Amino acid sequence: MKAETRVPLSRPYIGEREEEAVLDVLRSGRLSLGPTIERFEELFAEQVGAPYAAAVSSGTAGLHMLCHIAGVEDGDEVITSPLSFVATANCFILEGGRPVFADVDAQTLNLDPEAVEAAITERTKGIVAVDMFGFPCELDELRAIAERHGLWIIDDSCEALGAEYKGRQIGSQGISGAFGFYPNKQITTGEGGMVTTHSEEEWELLKSLRNQGRSYESRWFHHVRLGFNYRFTDLQAALGIVQLEKLDEILRLRSEAAARYGDLLASLEGIETPHQDDADHKRSWFVYVTKLAPARDRETVLASLAGEGIEAAHYVPCVHLQPYMRERYGFAEGVCPVAEDASDRSLALPFFTGIEAAEQELVVDALSRVIAR
Repeated sequence: MKAETRVPLSRPYIGEREEEAVLDVLRSGRLSLGPTIERFEELFAEQVGAPYAAAVSSGTAGLHMLCHIAGVEDGDEVITSPLSFVATANCFILEGGRPVFADVDAQTLNLDPEAVEAAITERTKGIVAVDMFGFPCELDELRAIAERHGLWIIDDSCEALGAEYKGRQIGSQGISGAFGFYPNKQITTGEGGMVTTHSEEEWELLKSLRNQGRSYESRWFHHVRLGFNYRFTDLQAALGIVQLEKLDEILRLRSEAAARYGDLLASLEGIETPHQDDADHKRSWFVYVTKLAPARDRETVLASLAGEGIEAAHYVPCVHLQPYMRERYGFAEGVCPVAEDASDRSLALPFFTGIEAAEQELVVDALSRVIAR
């Protein structure tokens, strides 16, 4: 039986400054299509080192528009990761693309470049890479593969704000990508996302597409292309600006919390902690996902933790094994064995910016008792 929650899986890091900023927008009367959005976009682009940024209703919306711009057509194959949120594949399926899943690296949990190259056929048109759990993917290798085969590439960076690849922020490498601002992300606007691009032409197109294909060079109701309602609001932008001001603090606190978990779990047998940074990869801590030893029964572990008021989760099921993927494309176990093994053994522990050391100790103490039993 689930006890009263003592430590939640996630909690947003918001305070009075965010409340004041949102109230200022409410009092201004400009709730959407206003100057606060433009300011947030400018600050975000500056933060990640991209020349252009377009705020959208979600990271998923951003990925969808990028696939739309890439020209995905019915039957086009797009290679992506099986270990991700479903949006990574949905973004091109919505345009008629067909998902091809390449396996992941067992340590980083990101796309294995060799598996990507092996998955390419004459029908392959593009790659949607993922910076899984905030750990940067092998962007240079994947970009080289795309260039060799004449493919487009998009980076799903929805979990990776603040991450660095080869000493540069994710978003600054020249590849278009999307970031997400759901409440469990590094910064939040409730819902919402941001697309970054190094192309002014693509940026202008994104701004039009997110607002029903509207032209900004003419009168109000002047729509020059088929578009979407993927608009952001000034209320969200106000929240985002304040969150962005605190990003350095947020990243520091999350990194410290991850290090504490590493120390607390070091002597606990049967638990594999997340892959650590190296010379080319600096993670932005989004979630803290461990792996249980194969002999452990995860459902029993989850139920036991819930019984002590500790929220934990299976994070995440493989995309290709979701019910609609099985039914629509016939995917089954064995397609991506490395990803499937990681998914089957994953255990996400409570993790958020303001988590206290005492809360983490409660989590690990409870986990220790479960493992001992």
